[in-house]
Amino acid sequence: MALFDQISRDIIAAMKAKDKVRLEALRNIKKYFLEAKTAPGANDELTDEAALKILAKLSKQGRDSAQLYREQNRPDLAEQEEGQAAVIEEYLPKALTPEELEAEVRRIIAEVGATSPKDMGRVMGVATKALAGRADGKAISTLVRTLLS
Repeated sequence: MALFDQISRDIIAAMKAKDKVRLEALRNIKKYFLEAKTAPGANDELTDEAALKILAKLSKQGRDSAQLYREQNRPDLAEQEEGQAAVIEEYLPKALTPEELEAEVRRIIAEVGATSPKDMGRVMGVATKALAGRADGKAISTLVRTLLS
């Protein structure tokens, strides 16, 4: 079942359960999905790969916002953002541990045949696609740079 359809079904379930945090998060996800589907050149389709990128971005934004709210001494808003981020993360694949991430990046480096920092662009191109939704781009970049040095 496509993520778009799953989100639509879960919105109905959240409405019936009167779960406001979940409902708000799901409606926000669906809004971004609809925007992506109706974007020029999308042909009214949203692949699961594109949906996962959107979910990863929304999750990161929610966590970053929660951190900012905590720094500004607004725990009420921080908890709301964290609650929505938790709902979003339910739809993402399980995140890789640092050890798993390193093993995946080493495999990609070997696959691409990279030997020096000059090859970072090629490695990052493959790694960001292969690890989409399972690892943060910044963590991938830092690890690739370290391993190629």
